[in-house]
Amino acid sequence: MAAPSKNNRKVLGRLSLPERTFVADALRTETVGGVLLLIAAVVALIWANTPLSDSYASVRDFHIGPSALGLDLSIQHWAADGLLAVFFFVAGIELKRELVAGDLRDPKAAILPVVAALCGMAVPALVYVLTNVLGNGSMDGWAVPTATDIAFALAVLAVIGTSLPSALRAFLLTLAVVDDLFAIMIIAVFFTDSLNFAALGGAVVGLAVFWLLLRKGVRGWYIYVPLALVIWGLMYNSGVHATIAGVAMGLMLRCTRKEGEQHSPGEHIEHLVRPLSAGLAVPLFALFSAGVSVSGKAIGDVFTQPETLGVVLGLVVGKTVGIFGGTWLAARFTRAELSDDLSWPDVFAVASLAGIGFTVSLLIGELAFKGDTALMDEVKAAVLLGSLIAAVLATVLLKLRNAKYRAMVEHEDRDEDLDGIPDIYEQDNPEYHLRMAAIYEKKAAEHRRLAELSPASSGEPGPAGSGESGSPA
Repeated sequence: MAAPSKNNRKVLGRLSLPERTFVADALRTETVGGVLLLIAAVVALIWANTPLSDSYASVRDFHIGPSALGLDLSIQHWAADGLLAVFFFVAGIELKRELVAGDLRDPKAAILPVVAALCGMAVPALVYVLTNVLGNGSMDGWAVPTATDIAFALAVLAVIGTSLPSALRAFLLTLAVVDDLFAIMIIAVFFTDSLNFAALGGAVVGLAVFWLLLRKGVRGWYIYVPLALVIWGLMYNSGVHATIAGVAMGLMLRCTRKEGEQHSPGEHIEHLVRPLSAGLAVPLFALFSAGVSVSGKAIGDVFTQPETLGVVLGLVVGKTVGIFGGTWLAARFTRAELSDDLSWPDVFAVASLAGIGFTVSLLIGELAFKGDTALMDEVKAAVLLGSLIAAVLATVLLKLRNAKYRAMVEHEDRDEDLDGIPDIYEQDNPEYHLRMAAIYEKKAAEHRRLAELSPASSGEPGPAGSGESGSPA
């Protein structure tokens, strides 16, 4: 068997320290947001399936907003088109950062998450299409199972008490960023029925002004927030989904650091807005979108109708097979090798976790079946059920590997010299080794002192059973 080429790259290997720190900070916020998202979804289901269900429908369908501006919308509509624009604004910043400073800036490194994300969207769509061709169902929902909800996936990790090694966490985050990009493209291209060119032109002009102000270095939230609201309103009235305005503005922010900057403007704004997105915008969207009727009959219908069955199979089977297969193909044809610390079952477990498609899947379900309220609710139920099954499957697979992951995370986090930098990042630093030598010398001196004070070193009799002769001849 031929020896592997020295030019072979390692995939899912150790992150650089800045990237590791960024991923940890981003996922920490997303995890908190994911728990809130989970709570909001549970509250919505309880609220919609109790005697209080009429009040849920009344609040969800209550209209508010200036009708003269075309913005007399229901609470649910405001959550889907307004609050999710904040979510997609953060997604746009994440994507920009990945493109200019993260994994996606290097074409060789970008191949793996891009191919994995594309396959992780194409295969679920194919599963849905095949299911509905065979079952004579509607093709309108082909895009519903294509999305991954990173916040919900992280909430599952938090609930089951497991932690992924940094390489797998970064892979999951980058996968979700690319996934969001293609979901945005799907929404923009396939769910724009008619265009108001005057409003669209106004939105484009507004975006141009937004870009120009950024390039001129103009600062002040009191300038950008009103401008962003105007752009959002014009985008909504243009017929293009209003969340596109959010991602467009996010992509315009500068995410590279100039000399003397600790954080780029994009990173700074993302740090400020991410808690609003993860802690308020997305949970409120879930609260007013996840409230569907759940009963034994409704759950049974999910597995008998082609549209709903296609969503469940797409999320549970399509996502897992697509992401795992895409990762394997990318590694196979680029002659990349999996990191020595990981194995393909680890990739499969993370791929199953990506089958949790909550927020964007619910949004696409609303857009795809907005003309059929009953089917829309059934598809939403399928999203919830499919995400639950994917979460249970991922829990089982990740728990099987949990001891290994815990050991890897402990190794990654070890900081014996207490300088705030994990030891694995200092192996080439002579000062680190001098500090460690001093630490071990201090420990050795302490052990020598204790040895000198021990009874054996002073000739005193040892404790009973220490090897001394016990009985007379």
